[in-house]
Amino acid sequence: MSESVWRIFINACLINNFVLAYFLGICPFLGVSGKYETASKMGLAVTFVMLISAVCGFGIHALLVWLNAPYLQLISFIVVIASTVQLVEMFIKKMSPALFQALGIFLPLITTNCAILGLVLFQTAKGYTFVQSIFYALGAGVGFTIALILMAGVREQTAFANSPKVVRGTVLTLFIAGILSLSFMGFSGM
Repeated sequence: MSESVWRIFINACLINNFVLAYFLGICPFLGVSGKYETASKMGLAVTFVMLISAVCGFGIHALLVWLNAPYLQLISFIVVIASTVQLVEMFIKKMSPALFQALGIFLPLITTNCAILGLVLFQTAKGYTFVQSIFYALGAGVGFTIALILMAGVREQTAFANSPKVVRGTVLTLFIAGILSLSFMGFSGM
């Protein structure tokens, strides 16, 4: 029995959110989530890279299985992800230099974002069809974006809070991340 594409989407977006359930992609989650605008743009960039990586990963997996060379999957996936990130980086640099500066080092770090590689490896391990892979990538990208935006919104509000010195900065950010993760655990009953 084939799993519904909407179930796959909701599962990747909320129930098994890559950032808040699997703790993949923590680097941009903590680094770029200081401002809403930057977080939302990073979320869109990661979603695009996830979508392209999922499509290419599906094709690469099928080709390598046909060639009886599945041992080349990991390196092939990494090459596709790195190439896609380079295209996104060039596009953003050309279209919005201010955004390119705001994203800073975190834009090229999408290449090493374990959430993207995890997406391709998970979809391959689960044996998703082409359409299921697309919905899985979109769900994971939307979930990643939601996590970034929620974190950015809370961090922007806590900047105005009068919090004790002992919990300011990284400590407060990690507390917020933990609370967000716990709140997303509520979706596991769905």
